[in-house]
Amino acid sequence: MARIAVLQHAMAPDIAVNLETAQRMMDGAAAGGASLVVFPEVQLSPFFPVRKGGDASAYAMRRDDAAMDALSSLARESGLVTVANIYFEDDDGTRYDASPVFDADGRLLGISKMVHIAQFEKFWEQDYYAPGSGFDVYDTAAGRLGIVICYDRHFPESYRACALQGAEIIATPTCNLAGEPLDLFAWEIRTLAFQNSVYAALANRCGVEGDTAYGGHSVIAGPDGALLAQAGPQPEILLADYDLDHRRQVADTYGWTRNLNPWLKPGFSRP
Repeated sequence: MARIAVLQHAMAPDIAVNLETAQRMMDGAAAGGASLVVFPEVQLSPFFPVRKGGDASAYAMRRDDAAMDALSSLARESGLVTVANIYFEDDDGTRYDASPVFDADGRLLGISKMVHIAQFEKFWEQDYYAPGSGFDVYDTAAGRLGIVICYDRHFPESYRACALQGAEIIATPTCNLAGEPLDLFAWEIRTLAFQNSVYAALANRCGVEGDTAYGGHSVIAGPDGALLAQAGPQPEILLADYDLDHRRQVADTYGWTRNLNPWLKPGFSRP
């Protein structure tokens, strides 16, 4: 038995202040017995895609950025597998909504990039982000961990792509507004968890930025679709136990990935 922590919080305009929040919440998660923590989307800045055609260059960071080193150190010092989320700039200057994943010893295992990019009111993300090219799964001290970022979760193939790679847990950093159908989103995560026999953790931001309120109500669901924990609208360290042996038993019982027709799997063609 181990424990997931979703770190729901509001973001300040200052990266250093947000890193202080990250440290405080990771310390709380470690004290609560967590093995894995998941942060909300773009955790080190305000949610700048709320503005169409803006300039968020001040928040873009590369692999060698001091903030990346700080997140690595926090993961190592707390002993927590850490799913962060930042405005990431690749070596060629292309920018992404991306989740650096750190193992419990602070090693950067990889940087997963959001694949589907939204473009509508309050979510002008195509003005800021390029699309990633696939869904990643990592072997971590907390289990085999898949990453599906925000808008990607609305495409069920994203969770299935991780499950077909052997994911046991799928982390979803997100940004949901206070006025969105948060109960529906909770059911969405529960359904994705059930259909793929995985633990699922959706981490939302909260608080008010300008005239926009973010909804909180982060969710942790079990592989049988059970709602294991749900946050309210305020900052919260949301904790839930997970059991990878139980997950395997659920997966063996339902066989969703085992019985899936091969031509529905990525890389196969219909006969």
